[in-house]
Amino acid sequence: MDPFALSWLGIIAFGVIMYVILDGFGLGVGLLSPLFTEHEKDLIVSTILPVWDGNETWLVFVGAALYGAFPLAFSTVLPAFYIPILIMVIALLFRGASFEFRLKSYRSKIIWNSSFFLGSLFVTIAQGLIVAGLLTGFVLPTEYASFSFHEWFTPFGLFCALSLIMGYALLGSNRLIIKTTGVVQQKCYKLSKILQFILVVCGLIIVFWTQAIDPEIKHIWFNSARTVFFAICLVIGIIFYIGHFISLNKRFERGPFWFLIGLFLVAYTGFILSIFPYIIPHHLTYLQAAAGDSTLKFMLVGAVIMLPILLYYTYYSYKIFRGKTHEKIEY
Repeated sequence: MDPFALSWLGIIAFGVIMYVILDGFGLGVGLLSPLFTEHEKDLIVSTILPVWDGNETWLVFVGAALYGAFPLAFSTVLPAFYIPILIMVIALLFRGASFEFRLKSYRSKIIWNSSFFLGSLFVTIAQGLIVAGLLTGFVLPTEYASFSFHEWFTPFGLFCALSLIMGYALLGSNRLIIKTTGVVQQKCYKLSKILQFILVVCGLIIVFWTQAIDPEIKHIWFNSARTVFFAICLVIGIIFYIGHFISLNKRFERGPFWFLIGLFLVAYTGFILSIFPYIIPHHLTYLQAAAGDSTLKFMLVGAVIMLPILLYYTYYSYKIFRGKTHEKIEY
């Protein structure tokens, strides 16, 4: 076991979950935006306007870290998921532009509202397709073949994308409960109550569907030393879900958001346990894909310097813009 490769695997895993949580509620707000009036849209966009670009820094960090620390994995993932990754990047560009243009536009505001929603939607769909492909694995091409369209565009992938839409939408709704008051907050309480049931149904379907199409995953879940850890994750997940349900019924403001983050962490832990030690499931372990020790050591010096800065920046930005959002932000 290479401690440097394992360290970088942990750093990348941490970066991924930071992005999923932080940009997840931003994407969720975008997914829910068509359900709000124009005035309410201005308000909900203002809740994420000061922090959305900092949230996406974690995605850039993960991409750069994967390229440097696990170049073989990077060179495999990129061609395998080239189309969904390209869709995600283009959608992020349009979504980013919509934040700025909708503030100053009048007649064309409908275009930028649509860009905000559709950008959030296609980013989420692309991420769901990628996660599904990584969970169940894919066939590496031979010398005279290339990656197939059907490696990622599958019914299971589309359902994972739908489930991620529900998850991000619930995360966004729970965040808006914290950041808003009045009519918007009441609407979000109602949305969260509906979405929590849809999400748990989607999660159960994914569990049964995954083991049905991937015998190796089924073997890992039920016939390995990790089974006890999956059982612990299941119990903790049930506790978090009950906490989420009670928090919404009691109209707590912060409880639903934090209990849902707990559920995301449990699901993410289960995902890691399902594929470890593979970084490309069924094909490449993290040791096989890792760069040389000299490269990993050199990069680790930079990570030790930059990660605390990135974490402090994230903390400080949320500290500065904490509290309720009562009016549209303009600049």
